[in-house]
Amino acid sequence: MIFTRWSAKFPGTQRRTAARADRAAPSTTPPAGPTAHSATPAPTGDTAAGPPGTVPAARAEGTAGEDAPPHATPPTVDALSVHDILGTIPALVAVVYGPEHRIAYVNGAYAGVFGPRPAGRTAREALPELGELGLLPLMDQVLRSGKPRTVKSRKVPAGAGGDRTRDGYYTFTCTPIEVANSGPAPDPEVACVAPHKGVLVFGAEVTDQIESAERLRASEARQRAAAVTLQRSLLPQELEQPDDLRVAATYQPGGTDAAVGGDWYDVITLGAGRTALVIGDVMGRGVRAAAVMGQLRTAVRAYARLDLPPHEVLQLLDGLAAEIDASQIATCVYAVHDPNEGRLVYASAGHLPMLVRDADGTVRRAAEPTGPPLGTGGWLHTSGTVPLGPGSSAVLYTDGLVERRDKDIDEGVAGLERAFAGATGAPDIVCDRLLRSLGITATHDDDVAILVIQNPVRTGHDAELFHNAALELHGGTEAAPRARAFASGVLASWRFSPELHDLGVLAASELVANSLQHGTPPMRLRLRRTDRRLIIEVTDGDDHLPRRRRAEPVDETGRGISIVATIASSWGSRRTPGGGKAVWCEFALPKS
Repeated sequence: MIFTRWSAKFPGTQRRTAARADRAAPSTTPPAGPTAHSATPAPTGDTAAGPPGTVPAARAEGTAGEDAPPHATPPTVDALSVHDILGTIPALVAVVYGPEHRIAYVNGAYAGVFGPRPAGRTAREALPELGELGLLPLMDQVLRSGKPRTVKSRKVPAGAGGDRTRDGYYTFTCTPIEVANSGPAPDPEVACVAPHKGVLVFGAEVTDQIESAERLRASEARQRAAAVTLQRSLLPQELEQPDDLRVAATYQPGGTDAAVGGDWYDVITLGAGRTALVIGDVMGRGVRAAAVMGQLRTAVRAYARLDLPPHEVLQLLDGLAAEIDASQIATCVYAVHDPNEGRLVYASAGHLPMLVRDADGTVRRAAEPTGPPLGTGGWLHTSGTVPLGPGSSAVLYTDGLVERRDKDIDEGVAGLERAFAGATGAPDIVCDRLLRSLGITATHDDDVAILVIQNPVRTGHDAELFHNAALELHGGTEAAPRARAFASGVLASWRFSPELHDLGVLAASELVANSLQHGTPPMRLRLRRTDRRLIIEVTDGDDHLPRRRRAEPVDETGRGISIVATIASSWGSRRTPGGGKAVWCEFALPKS
């Protein structure tokens, strides 16, 4: 843009002024062709000439039988005043010149926001707002480089100009211009009469766009907060702590720009010292994924109470997931720890393999998933086993911990194996170390859930609180007396109170009698003591589960399970691999 004259007109030259004067005078020679253009058409007929520098309105209709004069030409932009253009547009405009950025011109919109500015003063003195907005260094760069520069969404505080009730936001563009010498400046606002390089500062208001973006971000933040609140409320508020395991879990939602996912975990005590461990991930984002996750977690807890094998639990979940939302796919690992067996029995529905660290520090992966993701339907899940003896640990996790856009997921799992091999300490400490080792921060773009399990080695006084005793039972009339004698001796050696001793012997006698009457060999009586409970369990080869029923006064049998349910803290039964069953009861030990 070249400003050649600072006058009431838009930039023009004396030559153009003279040309307009010549065209206004009478002429006997018609203009030759289309080269004789005029900023203001000559008046014809009874049409009066408009004021200089204006564009006359087009006539709606001409005189009948007359066409427009052949020499009439449209007006040009040269006829417009610079003040008419820059002074009426709503954008902020300021023109400065020279290395000190002296003021040449500010339009009415600029003066309305920042107040009037005297011409000829330097920008640092008379335009302090440009310094506050960080534009002065930018204007220096524009002068040196001759290239325009733009800064976006600069805040103008409320109260600027005396009539603003809210903060404004403007995008400023600084464009290099040349102010040329074309005679004395007729306008008192203009202070530049010599050739100078200058800068045109153009500020477009974007307040509405910024406020709309802020409202959108606030709405997204509220929705994300609702999803996070919903998800955290659906996760366990406090993990159940099994007698034989130490467990800890952590959940970290994705960063502020990521929608919440459907990761979840759970620890469920099944009775008789057994514990179910669950971790899952619902594909998708937002409140819907969190809601589906909550339904699946609730269903897992309900199915776990049936004490079914892991693959049967996942089979039930698969059908439920399809009913909840056919478009939602979920992965899940369901594992059961039995302290009497020293292993994890698990089933995986398309989930990443859990990692197990042995007592010697060796880390290995569990076998591949034993079935497809939940919600796919039409597949049969199977169960697998992995040892988890004393001194061993295991970690279950979701894909947010190991998956990266620029790496294969196997590399992430391998990195987790290395981190897990060196992560020692309590389970909660291991969770934190794994997060740090894998680079998980508050800005991570995906949800992460981790569940760490440890089977500690017990020594000294702690070991004295955990005992196991078992007796193989053979059919016959001598089985019941042998079982009572065995239970009495074991409970006496564990130094229980007389009351608890007698209740334990009675419960063992009733469970053995029930097995002898309704079960088949092989039969076994097992007694187990932990630091919190006494567990009595009887197994046999028949898979018909007992149920509690009300015996009639004349019935001679049918009261054994009712007696056990009355005197014990809890009781239950489950089918065992190979077609048998186990019936158990627990007695809570008094806190010392």
